[in-house]
Amino acid sequence: MAQTPPGSGPVAAGGLLEQLDPEQRAVAEALHGPVCVLAGAGTGKTRAITYRIAYGVATGEYIPSQVLAVTFTQRAAGEMRGRLRQLGAGGVQARTFHAAALRQLQYFWPKAVGGPNPQLIDSKIPLVSEAVRRLRLHAERAELRDLAGEIEWAKSTQVVADDYAGAAAKALRTPPRDAAEVAKVYAEYESAKRDRNAIDFEDVLLLTIGIMEDRPDIAATVRNQYRYFTVDEYQDVNPLQQRLLDCWLGDRADVCVVGDASQTIYSFTGADPRYLLDFADRFDDPTMVKLVRDYRSTPQVVALANALLDRAEGRAAKARVQLIAQRADGPRPKFAEHPDAETEAREVAREIKKLVDAGVRLSEIAVLYRINAQSEEYEQAFSDVGVPYILRGVERFFERPEVREAIQVWLRGAAKARSDNASDALPGLGAGGPGKDEGEAEGESLASEVRAIFSSHGWTPLAPKGAGRLRDRWESLAALVSLAEEYGRTHPDAGLDRFSAELRERADAQHAPTVEGVTLSTFHAAKGLEWDAVFLVGMTEGMMPITYAETPEQIEEERRLLYVGVTRARERLFLSWALARSPGGRASRSPSRFLDGLRGGVGRDHREGAAGAVIRGGGAGRRRGSGSSADTEDRPRRIVEPITCRVCHRSLIDAAERKIGRCETCPSDLDPELFEALREWRSGQAKKQKLPAYCVFTDATLTAIGESCPATPAALTRIAGVGKAKADRYGEEVLGIIAGSQPGAGPQADTDTGR
Repeated sequence: MAQTPPGSGPVAAGGLLEQLDPEQRAVAEALHGPVCVLAGAGTGKTRAITYRIAYGVATGEYIPSQVLAVTFTQRAAGEMRGRLRQLGAGGVQARTFHAAALRQLQYFWPKAVGGPNPQLIDSKIPLVSEAVRRLRLHAERAELRDLAGEIEWAKSTQVVADDYAGAAAKALRTPPRDAAEVAKVYAEYESAKRDRNAIDFEDVLLLTIGIMEDRPDIAATVRNQYRYFTVDEYQDVNPLQQRLLDCWLGDRADVCVVGDASQTIYSFTGADPRYLLDFADRFDDPTMVKLVRDYRSTPQVVALANALLDRAEGRAAKARVQLIAQRADGPRPKFAEHPDAETEAREVAREIKKLVDAGVRLSEIAVLYRINAQSEEYEQAFSDVGVPYILRGVERFFERPEVREAIQVWLRGAAKARSDNASDALPGLGAGGPGKDEGEAEGESLASEVRAIFSSHGWTPLAPKGAGRLRDRWESLAALVSLAEEYGRTHPDAGLDRFSAELRERADAQHAPTVEGVTLSTFHAAKGLEWDAVFLVGMTEGMMPITYAETPEQIEEERRLLYVGVTRARERLFLSWALARSPGGRASRSPSRFLDGLRGGVGRDHREGAAGAVIRGGGAGRRRGSGSSADTEDRPRRIVEPITCRVCHRSLIDAAERKIGRCETCPSDLDPELFEALREWRSGQAKKQKLPAYCVFTDATLTAIGESCPATPAALTRIAGVGKAKADRYGEEVLGIIAGSQPGAGPQADTDTGR
């Protein structure tokens, strides 16, 4: 039925029920006892629970001041208060868990504890930084953020510092540094906090719980004040919040929870869907209602969302809601495959321009991706074609602290130093650095130089494990390395000075502020929002699911994250992926496994009746500054099988892993003495030629040489990063070092696999 909001002011009880569908009405009429609402995406869950509260007030069952509705964000709480005022229930309290607990803590502190109220800190980072200094450790700001996140997770899951290492291992977490060190920082953080009579947001809940558990009289006062509870987004509750809710309830059961286990995407912060999934077991005779009518999306989008969850596994999958579309038909979702990420971004920008020309507002269009670093391609593509955009939840790419520092300090400083020393360059070496070797991939010389500069500031070719701000920082710098590879291919003679100037030009082009624009957002930041047209980009293995999602539970959470992305779309949905990272690069990527069965005619799935139409992206045109006028529209696209690890045979996504031919975590058979001998030889060559060591061979290439132990020049040439020119120049010496490390070994057969 139509979902139209009522006018402002009090509404008669019967009039409220008339505006609800049968399932929503069942929720509204269940005013007492435990109520659990399993609400699918777009089914009007907020409508159902606000009308339930308003109906309770209108019938006289509820006194407004005795109702507390809690949710997880200030925005959601504000929206709920606004709706309740419209429905004549303005006296109801709608707050976040922390806001409600803080109000109670401040009120009862003088009576329960005495003395001045503790100071609430806005951010953990300053005290985490102090804890790190006290322990004589070092951590960059990105790592401080991740340490703060670990402390928040531990406190939200009720883990104390002494138990952190064991709890983190049990939860399969990847701490930003050694778990024992994290535990020490956690303990020292708590000490620094006590020294200042300060509390953090988790302490607000802990102290409120402590007061209610220690003082039955105060607990009784709170329970007399609030007799009816409603909890929105219940799948996101963490153990600490659940404990507080239990304190509020006491031995009563007048609570209504609403959630969707298929939208559980914050388990890394401590969110635990088991409270939603186990609700029927925790309460006697609960009222269970499923909201299944999707008023947000067209049948075509709903069909895709349902099909995505058809293959889901685990407990959340068993509690899934099969959506039933209520809107009129719309266009089928489109799936697009592109030769490279630049083309993907450019084609998305063109498609958006078509939508805008057809009358779709910019603010009703969103581009969603898995990680923040992916935004750069779209910021650039939109700037090139004049599409205004707004980033949600993060700075624009070139405004991010690590990107600004890398461009304005690291690269500019290195370019100036190189320019000052240009007169000392060897013949054939310009101010841009060493000339490109014949065997070196196009763009690799500039990219190698950028990698070396970043490495001197702590960046490594291999990504840090797990998620977090440290990973975000790494991804941003890796995106700059990718830009260097691309720019080096299209400008073979360019050096650091020209590359730095190009980056500054791109930053300036993206600087203009906008009032309305296309939303650029990660999947996580898009939760709770919706648009007429949604583009889900970068749908490749290693990105969706993300490469560090390894356990079945983590993979299923990635599937749910994609489900959240799909269900943000009202009318038009586009899913796309690129086979290579950069133009001309190797097509080593493959479409996400989650797309199997949802698309037709591309890749691994060719079944009839797939939920979406498929288009193949062309390569027409290039980004501004690419230096190429070649039209690649009709260029045949070569599909290359992914490079796989020679140990576990998993597809390799990371460039450094592809170079050494195995996963970073897989065992290596590298002889340490051989590797050290190769490093000493490289150092001598670099000194002799007055070149940076990486210009001879990178560490990754030396590792690949040491692990494969080639016995002939041909076998050496096949190793990534060597090439014919370097094999001719250094091959005899390298092969001699390898042979010398294997006493008694005779000539070996020339094979692709090495030893």
